Amino acid sequence: MGPLVDALMKELGLGSRVTEEEIIAAWHEIVGEFLSNHSTPSRLFEGILYVRVLQASMKFELETTWKREILAKVKKRFGKAVRDIRFKMG
Repeated sequence: MGPLVDALMKELGLGSRVTEEEIIAAWHEIVGEFLSNHSTPSRLFEGILYVRVLQASMKFELETTWKREILAKVKKRFGKAVRDIRFKMG
């Protein structure tokens, strides 16, 4: 029954929503207190995790220094659900 439910949820577009909520809930644990205080996952769409950042300097820091490490941690925890991360101001 489980695989059938999973397939139905994916077809209805609900499968990624569950993962999105799980990622949001785990964000603090994945990136740590400092980065989680300055960034928030907002959406997972077609394998791309969009993360809101409040300051341009933090966006630059995340993109240039932390992106690879964060993406590796997210992939390790959530598998193929996330293939890239994009940081957006907002």
